[in-house]
Amino acid sequence: MAKPLEFTPRIPTAQEKLHSEVEDSTDALLEGLYLLRQLHEHGVLDVAGKTVRGGEGLIASLLHITGGESGTTLLRNATELGKTLAALDPREVGILGSAITTGVNEGARHVAAGKGVGLGELMGLLKDRDVQVALGALFAVLKGAGRALREANGDMPKTANQSEVGR
Repeated sequence: MAKPLEFTPRIPTAQEKLHSEVEDSTDALLEGLYLLRQLHEHGVLDVAGKTVRGGEGLIASLLHITGGESGTTLLRNATELGKTLAALDPREVGILGSAITTGVNEGARHVAAGKGVGLGELMGLLKDRDVQVALGALFAVLKGAGRALREANGDMPKTANQSEVGR
């Protein structure tokens, strides 16, 4: 009687497994290499590498990528915007953001309904407490912005209709 053959398949080596995976992924690898070349040619890989290494030379690379003088202006503006946003109270920004969102939604519903506001309705709206609060907030923003603009110009004297109330 015949004995069964014992066969143990050979385990593929790491190199053989890699070669098989490369063959199965040729299209994806070619696309990935193309993308990698584009990132390298545009200096993005250099910036990403410097970011990972702790930012050494990062600003110089960003300036080079953004194109000299306009890049410097862009970075200065971004820095100033960051300082301004950092100075804002997050709670107050949240309250105003929520108010603006609610106002935009209300306005969209008003427009969708095809409603307008006549002069009589406008006068009536001025008696509405919500409208009074919103107008008060808008005028306070305008007043604060005006004061900051005057101070930035070195113009400190008060105007004739300016009072100490609300300062």
